[in-house]
Amino acid sequence: MLTAFIIFIFGLIIGSFLNVVIFRLKLKEQFIIGHSKCPNCSHDLGFWDLIPVFSFIFLKAECRYCRASISWQYPAVELSTALLFVFGYYHYFSLNAGLITQLPVLLEYSAYLVFTCFLTVIFVYDFKYYLILDKVSLTAFLAAAFLNILSGKPWQNLLLASLAVGGFFLLQFIVSKGKWIGGGDIRLGLVMGAMLGWPQVLAALFLAYILGSIVGLSLVLFKKKGWKSQLPFGTFLAPATLVVYLWGNSLIKWYFGIF
Repeated sequence: MLTAFIIFIFGLIIGSFLNVVIFRLKLKEQFIIGHSKCPNCSHDLGFWDLIPVFSFIFLKAECRYCRASISWQYPAVELSTALLFVFGYYHYFSLNAGLITQLPVLLEYSAYLVFTCFLTVIFVYDFKYYLILDKVSLTAFLAAAFLNILSGKPWQNLLLASLAVGGFFLLQFIVSKGKWIGGGDIRLGLVMGAMLGWPQVLAALFLAYILGSIVGLSLVLFKKKGWKSQLPFGTFLAPATLVVYLWGNSLIKWYFGIF
């Protein structure tokens, strides 16, 4: 229980950092150095303004200095990151009872944490701005390939998965002249392949299209979107990738078991 609590606090801190990354990526600023500032009044924020989730609650979702509203994105990203970190811990611990200290398990859990961070940034940025930045996706691709090869997964398998999904998206991009899918989704396809390998990446692709169809139809039915409206596909590809990373083999066995 204590370990889970420590991981939760660590997840909150990392989630706060991911918010900084998302905000400064939009402004094209460095996110490793520099003080955090209010996006409205540019006042430097102190320690008590930056405590994940709690500052948002205590300040009543307002800047201490100019009373501008603080976006719900900040506590949402912090909490979701923390919960995903804890969920991953229990997932790997329950599957490997008593083995959490062994190197292979630690490597896989560490990879899960890194992938969660990248996919969270991709999800939020694409949701807000309908854009997947190359600097994020290409860095994620290199990190995923490195971590998976380090854990013993064959690079040929990862390359096959990346080329298959990236090529599939590229074909759609060419045929539709960029109307069906964006260039960022092509690079995200490479990331998915490097994270999941073959054939798990196909399960993530299938799941993403199912999620996209359900959400898209719901938005049309409730008249929030039109039939020709665009949806940020990265917001479906990112969570589908994380789900399949955890349960890919089970999902594949379940699917083929239907037939």
